[in-house]
Amino acid sequence: MLVNTRQDDITGRFWEGASEHPAELVAEPFGTAAAPSFEILTLARLRAGGAPSRPFRPDRHCLVTLSSGALRHSVDFREHAIAPGQWLWARPGQVQRWGALDRAEGTVIRFATGFLDPDTAIGVCADDPHAPVLRAPAAEDHALLRAATTQLQWEHSADRLAPDTRRQVLRHLLAVLVLRVASLPSAAAGSEQGEVYLSFRDAVERDFANTRTLSDYAEALACSPRTLSRATIAAVGMPAKEFIDRRVVLEAKRMLACSPVPAARIGERLGFSSATNFNKFFAQRTGTTPIAFRSEILAG
Repeated sequence: MLVNTRQDDITGRFWEGASEHPAELVAEPFGTAAAPSFEILTLARLRAGGAPSRPFRPDRHCLVTLSSGALRHSVDFREHAIAPGQWLWARPGQVQRWGALDRAEGTVIRFATGFLDPDTAIGVCADDPHAPVLRAPAAEDHALLRAATTQLQWEHSADRLAPDTRRQVLRHLLAVLVLRVASLPSAAAGSEQGEVYLSFRDAVERDFANTRTLSDYAEALACSPRTLSRATIAAVGMPAKEFIDRRVVLEAKRMLACSPVPAARIGERLGFSSATNFNKFFAQRTGTTPIAFRSEILAG
């Protein structure tokens, strides 16, 4: 039996070695080992703890939904306006940035992919970096999602089960929620994505730091560069070479925003032969230098 309560009435608590400071949790450096594998907190608690204004790159999933108000949240340098009932799902490794939290109430759920059972993780494409960020449920889905979220919050706040049993309950309830969220339509309609494009997209995700040459991908996928470009234009409206370059620029931006690594070293990690070549590549595609981008993003 579900208990009918407002989502934001439940105080956030954390699972497995969590800090008592939610602001620190949402701002931890990418890959921090101490981050909990599962946590729930309200925006009120996050606000009270002083949410960071700087970009952060967690190695956890982040689900955000509002019960009231409005919130703007940036994922990989693209700002998303979240309305009540909508769900934002940021994936591990994506750069996030909180907007003003004083005009919104809602819930934040963060979890490691490994907290899900393997079948659920595969079924929802948990670590797909190209999955839609913002999803908008139909009216008939709102009650089901609220019920799933409320039940998960109540079980998370309860201490009456043995730890192993509680973990299994939370895992199953989280699976129900993410399966429902993953089935929702994207807030932005997408184009048809063919098999050639999907294979190319996965290859770029795997090898963008090793090669930016279109012919290398064409050879690996046993097709022509022209075929790859046609497929990419049809799917996302840009040529295949531009798709590769944008992925490299995105990774450069992520590292510049969320790590202290010098720009020259970032260029080296992304396969550039010199800092000059990296600076030129970045400036041609963004209109600014890596150093200027880092200064601007951290100042904002």
